[in-house]
Amino acid sequence: MTRLKEIRVIIFGVGGVGSWCAEALIRTGLRHLTIVDSDDVAESNCNRQLMATTKTIGRPKVEVLAERLREINPDADIIALAQRYTAETAGSFCLENYDYVMDCIDSLRDKTDLICKALENSGSRLFCSMGAALRTDPTRVRVTEFWKVKGDALARALRTQFKKQERFPKRKFKCVYSEEPAGRNCFEADGNGSLMQVTAAFGVTLASLVVNDLRAL
Repeated sequence: MTRLKEIRVIIFGVGGVGSWCAEALIRTGLRHLTIVDSDDVAESNCNRQLMATTKTIGRPKVEVLAERLREINPDADIIALAQRYTAETAGSFCLENYDYVMDCIDSLRDKTDLICKALENSGSRLFCSMGAALRTDPTRVRVTEFWKVKGDALARALRTQFKKQERFPKRKFKCVYSEEPAGRNCFEADGNGSLMQVTAAFGVTLASLVVNDLRAL
């Protein structure tokens, strides 16, 4: 618990996965958290994102989430950045100042760059979320090292990007993914729908990686 009060964590992307990760960390005792997301709350977010309600539609996601997190722990140091991570903006986030970098980004290009940049800094640990869309079974959420992830389209696309750019992560890192095959099931044929039961499972699992990593130190 003492270590949780001392470490610094940054979460990129506070949507269906990142928002639940943030709350789980704060409820567990984390005191220093930075949340990064450039989007506003949309009506379509209400099925899975923690801070999305009919009253928060149109407001910046990080602003609404920060308010909720401060209500849980008024002593927590919450920094809300309504910005987007890109290769061009990467330097402004000072990744070297964080103990843990949590990647919950959807954009393939931005995700590729964040993974490589985060792992260039030997002082930071990186945990990533793979694809939670088109899954319905939270009991099939798993954790493994990135290069061992199977059956995930996002992981496959990332590997292709690394090889295409001839730029590879300098260290191994763990990912949260689902072993459930992605299927349309109850989702619309032309959409990439997702369920809160699955995205929240991804988020709290990511938070648990931080807590258990601290326990192992």
